[in-house]
Amino acid sequence: MDPHLLKKLNEARRARQAVIMLTELADGRNRLVKKGDPVSGELGEAVEKAFRTGKSGAVEAEGQRFFFNVHVPAPRMVIIGAVHISQALAPMATMAGFDVRVVDPRTAFATPERFEHVELTADWPEDALKERPVDAFTALVAVTHDPKIDDWPLISALKAEAFYVGALGSRKTHARRVERLTEAGLSEAEIGRIDAPIGADIGAQSPEEIAVAILAQVIAALRKPSQSRKD
Repeated sequence: MDPHLLKKLNEARRARQAVIMLTELADGRNRLVKKGDPVSGELGEAVEKAFRTGKSGAVEAEGQRFFFNVHVPAPRMVIIGAVHISQALAPMATMAGFDVRVVDPRTAFATPERFEHVELTADWPEDALKERPVDAFTALVAVTHDPKIDDWPLISALKAEAFYVGALGSRKTHARRVERLTEAGLSEAEIGRIDAPIGADIGAQSPEEIAVAILAQVIAALRKPSQSRKD
């Protein structure tokens, strides 16, 4: 492999950017395609699918054969709020392949006894996420019902274009949230990305059912990003 391309690939992986090392099998030429790069036609469709599935393999497009070596960062989930829903959601999301972290400054909730085998940070999100911020491959789930805790990570996730941003609360609660985020300078389009009320509409009642609904919506956003939030 071209050392320059290898350097660019390693830099992209360190920066948690999704990239494909695309090889033309007829002549062995390589090129690096980053997610968001303009690629048209059948090849563009194949590239989009590869980024969505994260699967490497041979592809036929435009009358040629290619090999896609796909590098997509492992998805993360940051849960703001060490509540009952989080106790059910964290292990479910871990089993589904997410790198899960629970953040809550309320030490009465954020205890190791309530969150065994889960990365738990009993600190304010502004401090907890400083060294490992939310990025495009992070799902941000805010479930404290407390704007002093939830609003900052919601704003941070929207600005970072996290692939999923959801917040617990009724429609009335969310309307007040929209007012606060608008005053904070977010656009209508940015605020519209928040999944609220949170999770797929399955009629969930218990914390465990709500956790299932949230995880379903997060997976849909990861694997089928163009679908409606509430499908």
